Amino acid sequence: QVQLVESGGGLVQTGGSLRLSCAASGSGSSFAVMGWYRQAPGNQREWVAKITRDSTITYADSVKGRFTLSRDNAKNTLDLQMNSLKPDDTAVYYCYAKMSPFSRNYWGQGTQVTVSS
Repeated sequence: QVQLVESGGGLVQTGGSLRLSCAASGSGSSFAVMGWYRQAPGNQREWVAKITRDSTITYADSVKGRFTLSRDNAKNTLDLQMNSLKPDDTAVYYCYAKMSPFSRNYWGQGTQVTVSS
């Protein structure tokens, strides 16, 4: 059974930084894809960034240049460094993972990020 546990959310002022972490367990093997989504109140869940097993990283345009994704394949952990945060970044951030590119997403429980103006 796969489990994803996020940590690192919190309250920060505009322009500040936060680092989110996601620890994966139970997969028995490394994931093909890991990444993050976010969901602000009243909005649909929005994809933020992902990294594949071969370390290809892609970002949503809204976070490109400000967020940095990194992964430790040996430990099955995923970090999202968020810099130059804006109030629009306020959301619950969810870690996700796939065993293969076309398989279902596994989800973490989410961690709240709040950016004050």
